[in-house]
Amino acid sequence: MRRRRERGAVALLAAFTAAVAAMLFAALTLASVPSAFAATLFGDDFEDGDAGGWSRSGGSWSVVTDGSRAYRQSGTSADARAVAGAGWANQAVQARVKPIAFNGTGRHVAVAARAQSTSSYYFLGLSNAGSVVLGKRTGGAPVILDSAPATVTAGTWYTLRLEAFGTTLRGFVGGAEVVSATDTSIASGRAGLTGYYASASFDDVLVTDVAGPTGPPPSPTVTPTVTVPPGSCDTSGSPRGFASVNAWGQNGTTGGAGGPTVEVDTAGELISAIGQSGPLNICVRGTITVPAGMHNVTSDKTIVGIGSGAGISGGGFNIGLPADNAVTSPPADAVHNVIIRNLTFRGATDDAINVQMFSHHVWIDHNDLCCGYDGLVDIKRGSSYVTVSWNRTHDHTKNMLLGHDDGNAVQDTGRLKVTYHHNWFDRTPQRNPRVRFGEPVHVFNNYYVYNTDTGVACQANAGCLVEGNYFERVEEPVTNSYAGPAGRCVARDNVFVEDSGAPDCSGSVQEASAYYSYTLDDPASVKAIVTAGAGVGKIGG
Repeated sequence: MRRRRERGAVALLAAFTAAVAAMLFAALTLASVPSAFAATLFGDDFEDGDAGGWSRSGGSWSVVTDGSRAYRQSGTSADARAVAGAGWANQAVQARVKPIAFNGTGRHVAVAARAQSTSSYYFLGLSNAGSVVLGKRTGGAPVILDSAPATVTAGTWYTLRLEAFGTTLRGFVGGAEVVSATDTSIASGRAGLTGYYASASFDDVLVTDVAGPTGPPPSPTVTPTVTVPPGSCDTSGSPRGFASVNAWGQNGTTGGAGGPTVEVDTAGELISAIGQSGPLNICVRGTITVPAGMHNVTSDKTIVGIGSGAGISGGGFNIGLPADNAVTSPPADAVHNVIIRNLTFRGATDDAINVQMFSHHVWIDHNDLCCGYDGLVDIKRGSSYVTVSWNRTHDHTKNMLLGHDDGNAVQDTGRLKVTYHHNWFDRTPQRNPRVRFGEPVHVFNNYYVYNTDTGVACQANAGCLVEGNYFERVEEPVTNSYAGPAGRCVARDNVFVEDSGAPDCSGSVQEASAYYSYTLDDPASVKAIVTAGAGVGKIGG
């Protein structure tokens, strides 16, 4: 099914299928929330098998199966372009792009923004010259405005995002900004895909509006002693679920409460702050590119993004001591009481967030995670009393792992008590989550859409309580016979639509209500609730 939405096209929307109408409702609900986040202008995943609405010039374009259905430009002997949408001024155009072949040197495949025609637009491309290129076309040959070295491998998928707001252009690959420029040539136009004498597959096209920068960031904080002005960084709030439970010597999860508040906007400041001892509230301004790998977070920390534009790229967070199979019970110095909220994670070289080695009382809330190397949120090696809530995960295969290995019963049995609620598992094929040993693992009021492998996979004697969720186009939504030793699962009061399968569950599971109280939202309303509330820019309002 195609994701295609354009504001103002009411007459066309009346002719769309019921599934597209449902997606429009979710998008409009999202746009009505009074918080600073991007509204969807247009989207196409080509799952309906056609490319209606796209205007083409040159090349050979068709919808093919390339993993999922994708839009392919198969020839290399033409300057091929396809455009769709409306005449937007401020826009961010994102797509997954897989270069296939290039004809000659200095060729590229790209996404385009502000396309006034098939010969006038801005583009962000992957070049066979070993670079990412940001440029424009104004009736003639491409003009390069900025470039950055990059390894471009044919047959590999990349996520490109081109932002155009005012006179500012910014290009992202895998969520990390790599090129930028200013230009006044083209004020508005449609979105596009191009193959400049190159063939490629394109998928998951998404166009959103962008507000642009609000001005230069403040001067860097030299030492973590400056208090952030009131209202600019919301460290309030408390979790539901297992992170709220009093256990293991910790009363709920409070993060940096009682400690000072600092603002960081460089990698050095961030890494220094998360590694300090003692309670600390860390406010992240803008996107910070950190060195590759996972960076250690110590106990009693709240790490929260300012507004809707804060995030981490190039690396991730590790919450826990170094892995050690010889440790079989929680050590006194296990990392605990950590909150991570309102951050965008992109391009992690390992896990975006890793919780391990008996870490406990961790709350991961209202983040947007995608496009990493390994897991987006992995919890393992005896960790417990964790809540994962109101996150949006997308464009990533190995989503969330709970329990890393079938042979780790000694560390994990009786632990790995985790709550997953109100998350948006958006086209994440597997590990939503994949569970070993933990009990009870409480999965409630989440929205699942087009998870092509499985939703909740419960194995290795885990006990999963899966209730009040909304599954859309999920072939195997809940199972305890996915792979390896079987687990136990109870599935109740869930909604299954759009050819979703039935639960494959057996056995009994501890009730989450033995640990904490909770109230389920109406499962039929979960899709609208979660799409309106999950992700960044939606706390404190």
